[in-house]
Amino acid sequence: MNSKGTISCLGFLATACLLLAAGCQPATEEAPAAVTETMQDFGDYTLHFNALTTDQLTAEVAQRHGIVRSGNRAMLNVSIVRKQEGAIGVPVRGTVEVSAANLTGQLKPVSLREITEAEAIYYLGESNVADGETLVYTIDATPVGESTPMSVRYMKQFFVD
Repeated sequence: MNSKGTISCLGFLATACLLLAAGCQPATEEAPAAVTETMQDFGDYTLHFNALTTDQLTAEVAQRHGIVRSGNRAMLNVSIVRKQEGAIGVPVRGTVEVSAANLTGQLKPVSLREITEAEAIYYLGESNVADGETLVYTIDATPVGESTPMSVRYMKQFFVD
């Protein structure tokens, strides 16, 4: 993991997370529909996001980032990627704000922190969840140098073993 082109553990995890089943749609007043995308296109940028229970993280990754591994803890991972012709894209910093609520309207506090590893930039946040609980995340992300936020609503159901 010392070469510039090597994907970091968290970068690999984020990529794997993006492949897990989840739901998203642009922010609206309606409830989000469950679909399989974990990214949303916004012209020059794409917003990538996913959530999982923290017990799915390896002990090494959890320890490195100060994350408590538990089936009752959900972790949201958000990244902003600027599109680049002929390339996957370039992760960029930004302001990311998240609110979360379950289907009964109970708010779930999520405090995000920025993680930078090699060329990867992620925003991680955690909250408690119950078995079978569905959280609806409202994500507002504004890349540095931009004034208009990218907004999505993302719905994820969590199962505790």
